Amino acid sequence: MEGYKSLQGVKHVEAVFDFRIGDPKSAALHLDVIHQTCKDKALQTGKKKPAFAVVFSGPSVKLLSKKREGGMADDAKKLDEIAAMLTVLAKEGVRLEVCRIALSVFGIESASILPELHTVGNGYVSLIGYGAQGYSSVPVY
Repeated sequence: MEGYKSLQGVKHVEAVFDFRIGDPKSAALHLDVIHQTCKDKALQTGKKKPAFAVVFSGPSVKLLSKKREGGMADDAKKLDEIAAMLTVLAKEGVRLEVCRIALSVFGIESASILPELHTVGNGYVSLIGYGAQGYSSVPVY
């Protein structure tokens, strides 16, 4: 277990990442670390495959649109990296959700969201639901 005392006796891992970073450079870096975390062999503690989800809310939703207008157009390379990582995460079975309230607050149309994402009415409700199911919450601010 690579020295993780915290994993001793753990039979199954489920985690939800509460993702709110709106800066493209920082978001791309954190998504890469989330990917590394999901693939980490140390988390494969039992017979059942670990389960992961990412819930995007707050300013992070600005990074999830196929439309690149305004200041976001300047960060095209990082936005491409984010889109590519979301594709990888989705293919690897990570559930990706985006908060409809945050989309509304930031003026982003649901129809413009990258196809790997599932829109939920309220990201907080989603986080509460994952917590009630026993998922560990990992803040990504």
